[in-house]
Amino acid sequence: MPEMPVDRSSILLAIPVFNEAATLEGVLGRVRPFARDVLFIDDGSTDATPDILARHRVNVVRHAENRGYGRAMQEILRLADRDGYAWVITMDCDEQHEPAQIPDFVRAIEAGGADVISGSRYLSEHAQDDAAPEARRKVNLQITQELNARLDLDLSDAFCGYKAYRTAATRRMDLSVDGYDFPLQFWVQAAAAGLRIREIPVRRIYKDLGRSFGGGLDDPQVRLSVYRRTMHREIARFRHRLSGKASRDLPASGGCLGG
Repeated sequence: MPEMPVDRSSILLAIPVFNEAATLEGVLGRVRPFARDVLFIDDGSTDATPDILARHRVNVVRHAENRGYGRAMQEILRLADRDGYAWVITMDCDEQHEPAQIPDFVRAIEAGGADVISGSRYLSEHAQDDAAPEARRKVNLQITQELNARLDLDLSDAFCGYKAYRTAATRRMDLSVDGYDFPLQFWVQAAAAGLRIREIPVRRIYKDLGRSFGGGLDDPQVRLSVYRRTMHREIARFRHRLSGKASRDLPASGGCLGG
């Protein structure tokens, strides 16, 4: 049965930012009609981002130095739960997530039956979708297929940051990955916890094709290696809660990486 309509005050919109001065004002103006409570995690910005945020009535947590996308996500989930929100919707601030789709996530929350509602840029095609950079699409597709095969998931996009999380479902997760490999840790733990996952289509928008991942991750093979290492480590940690095929044929080092 569908759930009752959700009290919008129980939903937090959270946006991690790092040097987003060029797009921040525009995103702020476009999310306002759709979100009552907005949280920004300023991950050590060195441009005008802190000054812009200071001019607006939004909640801000500021890191003195850059800690990484995964660290921002850990804080978002923890703070949303601490402050009593039932759900938190996350999106990026680089204009690659369309604020007008926030109501799509709210409707999916109200439909019930999910703990994680994950945006997918590949679930359906839209006439205005941008073509994905080939190297990024290949890494995404390869990792998504490996996650599905090992964890019995049915994802079409493992890396979209436009999501909604039920805080009661994520509060017991042991999330510790600070970098862009955070989604790999999250998906393995979500499967181990038996979370109910639903994907909804979101626009595929690429504004800055030259944006850097940093830390050597601009090399697709390095990125693929880092993502796999995190996936394998988490599978090794939670193998007792996963099916046998999750850890089948893992590299020998996979078990040594477990914490």
